[in-house]
Amino acid sequence: MKTLTKEMQDAITPSMALELLREGNKRFVSNLKVNRNLLQQANETSDGQYPFAVILSCIDSRTSAELIFDQGLGDVFSIRIAGNIINEDILGSMEFACKVAGSKIIVVLGHTKCGAVKGACDHVEMGNLTALLTKIRPAVDDEMTVTENRNSGNGVFVEKVANINVKRTVKSILERSPILKEMVEKGEIGLVGGTHDITTGEVEFHLDTLALNRV
Repeated sequence: MKTLTKEMQDAITPSMALELLREGNKRFVSNLKVNRNLLQQANETSDGQYPFAVILSCIDSRTSAELIFDQGLGDVFSIRIAGNIINEDILGSMEFACKVAGSKIIVVLGHTKCGAVKGACDHVEMGNLTALLTKIRPAVDDEMTVTENRNSGNGVFVEKVANINVKRTVKSILERSPILKEMVEKGEIGLVGGTHDITTGEVEFHLDTLALNRV
């Protein structure tokens, strides 16, 4: 697999970037990962990087974006924080990745059995974690279909909240970053949410969150 160059990055459209991630995840699930010389890629990216995607995912040790999308060094910007939430620092990082460094798609990636989501469902308060979980709490409140056992012991409830949390984050990116919103509207980048099943390894993209202007 070739290391991405500026010319290769420029040739990738947002829709192509999404397909590259789909194909990579299929390889991961099938255990048919591309053979890469990572040391060579480290050398070839030492003077510059041209990632085609930005992936906001959870810190969960089972959700490494590079692995589950079968990507190498220099292919993706990986932003990781518990509960795949958004804040000013993360928005700034995304703006840099897309506006300055040329990435073509942003993926907000939640996952099944998320500990941060479970903590929000259980109203956990603990040190600095309290403030982080308050950013997920609106997703808990927005989930109205489950009326009983609205806690981490209810797996169905947890997954529903996790999906809402992803969708809220996608919406928040467009609302809080005029730079990224304009790039989406111009067809320069795409934006989509998804869920990684930690049991099967499969990523399901939420097409109802897809913001991709095919100009």
